[in-house]
Amino acid sequence: MVNDRPDVAALAGAGGVHIGQEDLPVEDARAICGRHCWVGISTHNEAQVREAETTSADYIAVGPIFPTATKQQADPVVGLDLIRRARSISRKPLVAIGGITVENAEQVWRAGADSVAVARDLLAAADPAAQAREYLRRAANL
Repeated sequence: MVNDRPDVAALAGAGGVHIGQEDLPVEDARAICGRHCWVGISTHNEAQVREAETTSADYIAVGPIFPTATKQQADPVVGLDLIRRARSISRKPLVAIGGITVENAEQVWRAGADSVAVARDLLAAADPAAQAREYLRRAANL
């Protein structure tokens, strides 16, 4: 997945592109990177989730669920409630973003997320591969 740049995703033959609210609209991103690419979009409130549901987005990212230090100017924390509401709005895959850790991932999945996007909890781990395996183990036990 390439972040923000459908043109780079297309040139690289990437599997997809993830766009934010300030990036190109989903349909424009899809036109650039093609039908073979996944297109995902970040959402930060219920109105954005509803809008994303009307597009050809392959998945909807929701967050930040918890406080995050990954982004310098992160959007306001939305909590688990937005995942629950998003699940009632959409059957598209939901990806929880923002502040996800191995300790809180289960509650995010139980709230309705299909998957989690994790950065800091993997990068800061002494053994990132072992940490990734722990996420997979916990997901398999739900």
